[in-house]
Amino acid sequence: MPRTIIENIVIAQYKKQTFFEFCQYTTIRFFEIVYFEEGSGTIKINGKTVNYTANSIFVFIPDDIYILNPETETSTVAIKFLKSFFRNTASQNETLPVNNWFRKIEEILNSESHELREMQFETEADRSHLVALVNMVATEYLNKQSFDIFIIQNSLSVILHLIARNIQFINTSDSVKEVKSSKIQQIINYIHSNIYNSELLSTKSLAEEFHMADNYISEYFKKHTDVSLKKYIINYKLKLVETRLKYTDLQYSEIAAELGFTDSSHLNKTFQSYKGTSLSAFRANLA
Repeated sequence: MPRTIIENIVIAQYKKQTFFEFCQYTTIRFFEIVYFEEGSGTIKINGKTVNYTANSIFVFIPDDIYILNPETETSTVAIKFLKSFFRNTASQNETLPVNNWFRKIEEILNSESHELREMQFETEADRSHLVALVNMVATEYLNKQSFDIFIIQNSLSVILHLIARNIQFINTSDSVKEVKSSKIQQIINYIHSNIYNSELLSTKSLAEEFHMADNYISEYFKKHTDVSLKKYIINYKLKLVETRLKYTDLQYSEIAAELGFTDSSHLNKTFQSYKGTSLSAFRANLA
């Protein structure tokens, strides 16, 4: 049975089952990690069917709908972050690194390589570490009398970090890997990783990081992406703004400060210029 051990985080563990009821938390789930300890079968995700086997790890984001169809007895552990976890009204979350966790999940939400929902790992060591941490959280879950919040909190932090670190890895052909490891992709990855530090994203800083002349890196970026360096950074920031408007109760001034805008007015003006709508109108339409 599912059990809430931190407000708005649910741990669900199932042993040797051949039937799984539809996930009752889907409509309010923000992010979910599902680890298949044993078993095999198929999983239908948003209408597409893929296989799962022992040691498979899937991650799900808002609006994902999945149904498990086991072919053999299946044991799973699921860690569900509910949408309300990232709302300021959850007073019990004040001692948790909620904003840091949100940033890590945010990288996954905006990753183009996440379409199939199954985790791919750059090394088997990362997979092993993630599995060990998921099992550690599950063990604490089973210890209903005196679970250790410190272990759970820190395990979840590392789990999210490992997922964010590996989400960009695509286990396909060498030609795709070559593209992904190209200079332009390295620049894009660097921008994404340092999006909250505007100083590191100045033309001068980027040029120094990638050993290019100040006036050349912008030209190089535009040539390979068909968009200016400045516009790419702003567009990515605004994508993160949209995520915060959807899933948090942060004030506009807080979002502006976090993403390097002068103030809420500057953020709203930029958002309206690029998105064609104001912050308040965008958030109102979500309702």
